[in-house]
Amino acid sequence: MKTESTAMPSFTSKLLGRSSSDSKKTSVSSSRKNTSASTTNTNGCENVDDIDEVDEQGQSILLGIIAQLRPGCDLSRITLPTFILERKSLLERITSQLQQPDIVMKAEATRDDSLERFLLVVKWYMSCWHIAPKAVKKPLNPILGEFFTCYWDLPNGEQAYYISEQTSHHPPKSSYFYTIPSSNLRVDGIVIPKSRFLGNSTAAIMDGVTRLSFMDIRDPETGEPETYTLTQPNMYGRGILFGSLKFELGDHMVVKCPSTGYEADIEFKTKGFISGTYNAIHGVIIDTRTDETLYEITGKWNEQMYIKDLDSDEKKIFWDCDEANPLRPKVRPLEEQGDYESRKLWKKVTDALADRDHKIATDEKFKIEEEQRKEATAREEEGVEFHPKLFKPLSIEESVEDGNDKLEFIIYKDRSLDKDFAEHDTESIKKHIFEMAPILPGQKFDKQFRIPAYEKIADQPGEE
Repeated sequence: MKTESTAMPSFTSKLLGRSSSDSKKTSVSSSRKNTSASTTNTNGCENVDDIDEVDEQGQSILLGIIAQLRPGCDLSRITLPTFILERKSLLERITSQLQQPDIVMKAEATRDDSLERFLLVVKWYMSCWHIAPKAVKKPLNPILGEFFTCYWDLPNGEQAYYISEQTSHHPPKSSYFYTIPSSNLRVDGIVIPKSRFLGNSTAAIMDGVTRLSFMDIRDPETGEPETYTLTQPNMYGRGILFGSLKFELGDHMVVKCPSTGYEADIEFKTKGFISGTYNAIHGVIIDTRTDETLYEITGKWNEQMYIKDLDSDEKKIFWDCDEANPLRPKVRPLEEQGDYESRKLWKKVTDALADRDHKIATDEKFKIEEEQRKEATAREEEGVEFHPKLFKPLSIEESVEDGNDKLEFIIYKDRSLDKDFAEHDTESIKKHIFEMAPILPGQKFDKQFRIPAYEKIADQPGEE
């Protein structure tokens, strides 16, 4: 295992922030809502948004590393510039996509119009890509077995819950589960970033899939819940060797609903060498049953997006990022968290980043990664495989179910939760969720928490 700081393509290709040079122009909504790293959120949790620290020199990452090179130096100890590292793990960064629950709850409540419901799902998925650090940054790479949980207090008095775990390290795979029990809504997903070096640019090819299910909107023929599959655009870091450092989303994002036949194909356009603009999108929504193109979506993913009805030629705002009001997740107090829980695991690193202490941040990060190497070596020597505690691999039969392609892992209480949703048993849903891992303040770890998921399933045949 190499640390992120040993190779330029490795860390730059996983940048998941915003261009520093574009920050004045494209971060209006973020600047209104983000507070400094040392503040506390209204929910009582530490605000781990990034320090508003930017660097206008595109070569600063490369030059910052080269300046540290000395004969015989340990490359794994090279210090990254402060603004490269985000103060949160990728497992927590994923929750940025879940911060407009009002939209998806409205979609779930739209029972009589499947097209309107589909449009709301697309809006929900497009609504949060603008939530990112002002400067070009990357989240901390989760270590194997790391997990993160959080919750949302919703305006209707109910709650939403999120559970995630790093289920693989080579290649990195981050699995997650999200639900709003009162709305009979669940999301299952996996993020699989693959790094590519492209000369003056690097890319994170975002494999994986998000599966959204409305558990009480059932197909009258099959009885299965209405399911949507959603892919991600890829992420690019420009100006690695020369020019200004910039972040872009690029390529296609696809949203599908097999049971209704609606499909959205949204292209995130990257700026051309001579012409074009940053952050533009162009997409269409089609009815695959008739091959008819119904809507066109344009604009910018971090400013305003527009939708045009191709039948009536009516064009209106689809989503305005400047008027968004993201709902931040809440996290249990640090003293209640487990050693492998993201915020506790990385606390010394993130504290040092907040203090701009490069050396301590690097030293503490190195300690965590070195421990990971030792554990991997021990497993190899003993012939032991790693098994996630909260997620289980999909069986061959499960992998071909609607929306499960590329999912790979599923929350281990999947079957129990499916039964609870089918029976509209909100209290049982919550009970089974809280049995898996603590989410709310005051909750304790179950004595079975550390047992691998596949063993816990074997002890509970109903989960098979």
